[in-house]
Amino acid sequence: MVGKYLEECRSLGFDVIELSTGFITLPTEDLVALMKAVTKAGLKPKPELGIQFGAGGATASAELAAEGTRDVRWLIGQAKRCLDAGAERIMIESEGITENVTTWRTDAIASIVDELGAEAVMFEAADPQVFEWYVKTYGPEINLFVDHSQIVQLECLRSGLWGTKSSWGRITTYKAGA
Repeated sequence: MVGKYLEECRSLGFDVIELSTGFITLPTEDLVALMKAVTKAGLKPKPELGIQFGAGGATASAELAAEGTRDVRWLIGQAKRCLDAGAERIMIESEGITENVTTWRTDAIASIVDELGAEAVMFEAADPQVFEWYVKTYGPEINLFVDHSQIVQLECLRSGLWGTKSSWGRITTYKAGA
């Protein structure tokens, strides 16, 4: 069944397949096997991992909080396995980190970046305050995925054309030889 699905995706012109574990429990070995199947089909696997089970839907914040969160070390271990299996980048789900929480889990973000490197991950940033924090903390080239309606605002922030009092004119980069 998976093979037919991947065949159909490829025939429709897709080149990347997201493998999300937000709603399901999937053993790491199975996730790695799916990644290999996606690669074998000539597509790129794009795993999405998170610390909040049940993330990504219309579940109320209180219900998600009652579920609890996974240890960030679990996510990092799964991410390393996915990177070793050929993933170019790991998408990090925001629920339990910056979305549906009373306090942002910046400790979890720092652990992920420290262990995996900023270039190996792409964080979901569900609203402007979140993506502004990421850019202020990790620089304008941090990999983020946002709602399509926020792309212009994010790119203006990255380039210094937009910002709040705490970010306006303070975001820059240095390119050696430029």
